[in-house]
Amino acid sequence: MALTLRPAIALQYLLPHRLLSRLALHAARWRWRPWKDALIGAVVRRFGVDMSEAAQPDPRAYASFNAFFTRALKAGARTPDADPRALLMPADGRISQLGRIETGRIFQAKGQSYTAAELLGDAAAAQPFADGWFATVYLSPRDYHRVHMPWTGTLRETLHVPGRIFSVAPFAVAAIPRLFARNERLVCHFDTDFGPLCVVMVGAILVSGVETVWSGVEIPNYATRPIRKDWRGKGITIERFAEMARFNYGSTVIVLLPRAGVELDAALAAGQAVQLGQRLGRIEVG
Repeated sequence: MALTLRPAIALQYLLPHRLLSRLALHAARWRWRPWKDALIGAVVRRFGVDMSEAAQPDPRAYASFNAFFTRALKAGARTPDADPRALLMPADGRISQLGRIETGRIFQAKGQSYTAAELLGDAAAAQPFADGWFATVYLSPRDYHRVHMPWTGTLRETLHVPGRIFSVAPFAVAAIPRLFARNERLVCHFDTDFGPLCVVMVGAILVSGVETVWSGVEIPNYATRPIRKDWRGKGITIERFAEMARFNYGSTVIVLLPRAGVELDAALAAGQAVQLGQRLGRIEVG
């Protein structure tokens, strides 16, 4: 298996990531009906997308591939865990990894890890999570691509960190060192009643688009240097289970939590399929 993956991994380093992503950006927004219908139909068939959950179940009704990809769900398709102290899964997808942050390091895959400071682009911002918890959720092309709040939080700061745009598919995560700390990403810091909460929207090859409910499109443009935005005093509070952001193509979301007062659900494991709103853990303080 490792031998068959080597060309694919080598290609990840050689491809012109940003050029391909810019081309894909335009292709995903092209409204020519034969093109967008063919592309949407291919994804629905290839990945088994359940359109019965969508607010608009007709694939041909979407104006573009991107409109389909960022589709809303119909009312009631996802509901939050009934326990009001439950910390919620932020997205549909599959757990890549989750667990304790050990002495500031986050487990990526067998033999692979990276530091919280690298991921957040800021050593001081990573300090509250040095011995805390993390959950990494991979969104495949079949999944709902909007990310919702695990817990009610007030936005404090965002940091757009420049980087590569490697694939975040499992084969790449297993082989590319520090992948999530190298890809273009938007780091979102929130204050909550249990302490700091960080949600990291990690870009992936082909578009790598991220937009938020408070400021619209953040990526692209792709950054050449870190772009920090201070949102303190703006009164941007997002309720538990409410939408906070979306990917304009598939990717990965990483949630960081402090150790005190938080416990991840022991039933969760790497590789497990998950849905938005199910229990990620429980908040014991606040």
